[in-house]
Amino acid sequence: MEQVPVGRFAPSPSGYLHMGNLLAMLLAWLDIRSRGGRLIFRLEDLDPARSKPAYIRALAEDLRWLGLDWDEGWPDPAYAQSRRTELYAEAFARLEEQGLVYPCWCSRAQRLAAASAPAPGEPAHDPACPCARLSRKERQALEAAGRRPAWKLRAPDRVLSLTDEHYGLLCQNQARELGDCIVRRADGVYAYQLAVSVDDLDMGVTRVVRGRDLLNSAPLQSWLIRTLGGTPPAYCHAPLLTAGPGEGKLSKRLGSLSTQVLRRETRPEALVGRLAWLCGLRETEEPATPRELLDGFTWEKVRREDISLPGQVSSG
Repeated sequence: MEQVPVGRFAPSPSGYLHMGNLLAMLLAWLDIRSRGGRLIFRLEDLDPARSKPAYIRALAEDLRWLGLDWDEGWPDPAYAQSRRTELYAEAFARLEEQGLVYPCWCSRAQRLAAASAPAPGEPAHDPACPCARLSRKERQALEAAGRRPAWKLRAPDRVLSLTDEHYGLLCQNQARELGDCIVRRADGVYAYQLAVSVDDLDMGVTRVVRGRDLLNSAPLQSWLIRTLGGTPPAYCHAPLLTAGPGEGKLSKRLGSLSTQVLRRETRPEALVGRLAWLCGLRETEEPATPRELLDGFTWEKVRREDISLPGQVSSG
């Protein structure tokens, strides 16, 4: 029997959604619904200091307002990363048994940067972490001083190849180009790369659609899922919305483009229509619902280059 495709929304409740988030989620919804698949809504709320209940409620309300539904997940607490620590611990133990992780005593700022989802153009990893070469005596001295280490994954020193369904072939030597990444912080919180890989494996995700800023994470996550005994999903990354030419991707700090503002200023059909026009699904900016976009949806229409926002969303 043919496997039913499984996709996912996986937002972080560290702020309100903005137009860039909504574009990626709209494309994820169209991708899986056009294949007759199931959609999971899970929360990437690993960091307790940044995850807020108000943001969680707003995420769900914003998706429903836009017309994006899901089949399982929130509000079931089993789909929140903060409730899945035991699964991450089990995976960590398996990696430790294989000698694929080591303790790291780099500074807290370095740890936090490496443990977060990487942003394009930002070095999220240290390709030559000195902790990987510490002797047993040096490690014992650091432990005796009472310093708690983070733990890093030893990146494979070979080329990992992956074909993204939108951007094509991607080849990386993780060890030499990006380096070892944090999988457990010094405070015991499991980090992005491990958690998202375990979640996709455990939930049976077969298709991952997300922003292009996470494209470089795909080869490592695919390798990690295979290392844990699973089959990695197909990856299909989406172009980013930017605030203007030469600008980076939209940020949750841009309050004027958050859904909390957009919902007061426009109708959902107008916003969906604009997103469809911006990414190339439609030639005009006419209002539309997500279900109206399903007819004729194909990734061949979606732009590959990042998209600069030309002004604000009209009220439609």
